[in-house]
Amino acid sequence: MEITAGGLLEIRITAADVGKRVSVRRVEDGRSGSPSFTDTIGVLTSWNDGVLTITRKDGTTVRIAESSLVAGKTVPAAPARRRGPAASFEELARVTARAWQPLESEPLGEWTLRAAGGFTRRANSVLPLGDPGIPVPEALARVTSWYAERGLPAYVQAATGAAGTQELLCAELERLGWVNEVSAQVRIGALAPIADVDADVDADVSDVRLLRAPDERWLSRYGKVRDPDLARRMLVEGPSVWFAVLGGGRAIGRMVVDGRWAGFGAVDVDPEHRRQGLATAVMAALSRRALEEGASAAWLQVEAENPGARALYDGLGFATHHAYHHFRAAA
Repeated sequence: MEITAGGLLEIRITAADVGKRVSVRRVEDGRSGSPSFTDTIGVLTSWNDGVLTITRKDGTTVRIAESSLVAGKTVPAAPARRRGPAASFEELARVTARAWQPLESEPLGEWTLRAAGGFTRRANSVLPLGDPGIPVPEALARVTSWYAERGLPAYVQAATGAAGTQELLCAELERLGWVNEVSAQVRIGALAPIADVDADVDADVSDVRLLRAPDERWLSRYGKVRDPDLARRMLVEGPSVWFAVLGGGRAIGRMVVDGRWAGFGAVDVDPEHRRQGLATAVMAALSRRALEEGASAAWLQVEAENPGARALYDGLGFATHHAYHHFRAAA
């Protein structure tokens, strides 16, 4: 917080700072009657009618009465990670999108409408990397109609928590009644250490079978397949796609190699064989193949409400780059 020469806290932000990252302190009445202070850091997404709205890194929104402010200032964008690969939000957004390609897409300004028969939200949502060319409410009306024509719910995928992410769009979606249905983290890490992991597993890493298309055992373990033909068609799309199967289908994984990046997904283990290192073995085998293809960096997406997967990826050296959210049009 800012301290003046007289030792007082100072408010150095105004409504003109909407869209900037800020740090604020507000005062609240404590349970004992004495005041308490709360600090909030995030992007200032609105300042209207005496209320500030701040979107934090994880996408949660905090509303603060202007009258409760005791200090505030703008702060630099979140610092770059000190380990692992450097990456901008836009680079990662485009790489991750290429790993889950739609069957149909259409531009709306700098937004991309994507559809794939409902298989994965990532391939059935709007990717808004820029200006739609028309006011956002009008753009969202077109989005809703476009998905309705295809018998699909309308989703917009928007991100928070890094330089260049879309806190203002998230706030606008909430204001217009769109619901944040699910949030996830995009995590990144160095590829070579994953390939070098000596997994403590019942089968050696070399026992992992790598395939160019998912077989029946892979699809059976994946468990998210309502239309096998559609799933096969979708899953093989990408710059260089690999599927891993271990122990007759006890553990599986999918990887897409795209330039320097290797993206991991669909890592799943039979519940009866978890905590034996099988997922680590799958990741290691896929990583070795990615290194052979010239990749050096790794990314993955994990839902915020999946502590088991998050612990696994923590152990493999992944750290959160940003969060992304799927907003669904109000019914």
